[in-house]
Amino acid sequence: MAQQANHPLPNGYRLEEYTIERQLSLGGFSIVYLAADADGRQVAIKEYLPNSLALRGEGETRPNIDAEHLGAFRYGMKCFFEEGRSLARLSHPNVIRVLNFFRANDTVYMVMPYEEGRTLQEYIQKHHGQISERFIRGVFTRMLNGLREVHAHKLLHLDLKPSNIYLRNDNTPVLIDFGAARQTLASDQPILKPMYTPGFASPEHYGKRDNLGPWSDIYSVGAAMYACLAGSSPPAADERLKEDHLAPAMQRWAGQYSERLLEIVDWCLNLDHLCRPQSVFSLQKALVETVIPPKPNRHPGNWLGRFVEKLNKPIL
Repeated sequence: MAQQANHPLPNGYRLEEYTIERQLSLGGFSIVYLAADADGRQVAIKEYLPNSLALRGEGETRPNIDAEHLGAFRYGMKCFFEEGRSLARLSHPNVIRVLNFFRANDTVYMVMPYEEGRTLQEYIQKHHGQISERFIRGVFTRMLNGLREVHAHKLLHLDLKPSNIYLRNDNTPVLIDFGAARQTLASDQPILKPMYTPGFASPEHYGKRDNLGPWSDIYSVGAAMYACLAGSSPPAADERLKEDHLAPAMQRWAGQYSERLLEIVDWCLNLDHLCRPQSVFSLQKALVETVIPPKPNRHPGNWLGRFVEKLNKPIL
């Protein structure tokens, strides 16, 4: 079905106790508004409105949904609502906070604090090829604090990428847009099909998804770090599985960044999920260590395995 543009709710529209001030962004899955609450504080409100399933015309408040898409729309709305319920339990400075979520206009809304800043993707585009190692380590070490909290609540993000890492004006990172977040770590919960972005999605996203786990988000972290170095994402994992043309970071940026950082990027981007960091803690431990690892030998098939073994051994 061809993509279509949905009209936002008008400025000044009253939505529960909130007053919409203006549209902030329009995506294929949702519309985000800047609004004010009853006390005049600014908030961001995310409206579930996938443009492949529903169309809202100018001046309308409710979406028009064809009968053939009604089931998919309602299923997505249920997932969106459950996402709000799950994220509302989280309170961490590096994870977006959900203040409220409610149903209205035949759809669902999620209310979050409004903060000024820009996404890591915007930062990458502005500083293409000139992002310092200090910046990368600082942003990702703190972002991983938030991801640890997400995983501790039996959630996976499953769509982690630079455009979903928001940087406050002081460069403090915040994980946003959990449109793919699901309770996939809970054994009594069904595994739902994740949304994903080619280049940042792990190989497990493309299979039966039985192997999805914290290591899947960690692959995406590695891809996001790679994007900071390259200015663009690595090749899609499904293509890498067929024929891997990805040049290791250790080769591509040798001498420009520390061997430690480049080894970590390659470690996270391993196609075998068992050969990646198995937890955010093990990745953080490697990222903050100041010890310079020994230089790899000339046999690329051996050094990465020894590096993984060395890093994993103390925390098993």
